[in-house]
Amino acid sequence: MPLWDWGYALEKLPDLLRALVTTIEITLLASVLAVVLGLLIAVVRQARIPLVDRVLWAFVEFIRSTPLLVQIFFLYFVLPQFGIALSAFVVGVLALGVHYATYMSEVYRAGIDAVPPGQWEAATALSLPRGRTWTGVILPQAIPRVLPALGNYVISMFKEVPLLLPIGVIEVVNQARELGTQSFRFVEMYTIAGILFLLLSYPASILVRRLEGRLANI
Repeated sequence: MPLWDWGYALEKLPDLLRALVTTIEITLLASVLAVVLGLLIAVVRQARIPLVDRVLWAFVEFIRSTPLLVQIFFLYFVLPQFGIALSAFVVGVLALGVHYATYMSEVYRAGIDAVPPGQWEAATALSLPRGRTWTGVILPQAIPRVLPALGNYVISMFKEVPLLLPIGVIEVVNQARELGTQSFRFVEMYTIAGILFLLLSYPASILVRRLEGRLANI
């Protein structure tokens, strides 16, 4: 048996590409959840309401201090014991989105803290409503500062989608494993899966670095 079979690799490539679509879908949906939830956590914590801030701090620390795989297993295997059954796809989006939201919330907080205090004082002097202060003054200055860090987390999220393999999500690595098991040709399948990840994650990382460089010169 040859080490590499081009015919088999090309025959199974469409199956891997379909699985790649699932990987991208999970990444995009989880990214939207992480970006929105992370910003919400950061803004609410900025209000410094004692009880709410402590609860959010505990939540963030708990999620960041426990393995993502454990969180995936909890959502998929434990929640049904309480009558909450979610599909593997939904569990993947929720687990990745919430996990990375806690990291993004700290990134947002750093960006918000970097806004000069004079901006807050000017908004107060102009009697701007709290919501207008956030949307018109603070966030337009804070978010551009943190875009590269957010982009890096999205790339990391994309590369961690294979952690959903144990709960049966047919993403690229799981598809490669199944195809390899059927034919005992793992070299082609895992190599192509790795190349597909590389073709997407490496250009994305270059774009993030360029964005970081452009923002540094502003």
